[in-house]
Amino acid sequence: MELNWDKVNGLMPAIIQDANSLQVLMLGYMNAEALELTQQLGLVTFFSRTQQKLWTKGETSGNKLTVVNINHDCDNDTLLITALNDGPTCHLGRESCFVESPSNTDFIAKLEAVIDGSFKDKKTDSYTYSLFLDGIKEMAKKVTEEAGEVAISAVTDDGRVKEESADLIYHLLVMLRKMDVSFSEVIDVLEARSRK
Repeated sequence: MELNWDKVNGLMPAIIQDANSLQVLMLGYMNAEALELTQQLGLVTFFSRTQQKLWTKGETSGNKLTVVNINHDCDNDTLLITALNDGPTCHLGRESCFVESPSNTDFIAKLEAVIDGSFKDKKTDSYTYSLFLDGIKEMAKKVTEEAGEVAISAVTDDGRVKEESADLIYHLLVMLRKMDVSFSEVIDVLEARSRK
């Protein structure tokens, strides 16, 4: 990759993004040596502007950032690094240094809150609450049924695979919430597997 180091006086902004959730985790700076070390180690390494030295993220906290992909912008003067994190990225113990950083799991969390609200409100005209009353065995049957519909839609190419997949995910979320399992816990399992 041909980067424009001169334009940034040898210190290039590096945006770190979670490879799974796409949440922006942090912004750091790299010189050419830090980028080279990042590529060699597979761990995000920055140049500290305050200490004037290289530092690999997590060398003191243990919360390393394992590189998945390195990309640059159209002007070749900013890096975008997707990575897997071993723990909170922010030194304040948060997942992201940006308090309101959106991710593609935000909508799932909102949907889980709606599902939990339906369980709590006990509205008899609510489809979600009717699933709750049916119990875990019926919920599991519904997940199996929806999974079958996704598979059939994919095989027959009937143009409904997105809708059927949405039905499957919704029913899966309902079952998980009945079991007091959050979707973020499922993501945690996937992240752990991806590190092996």
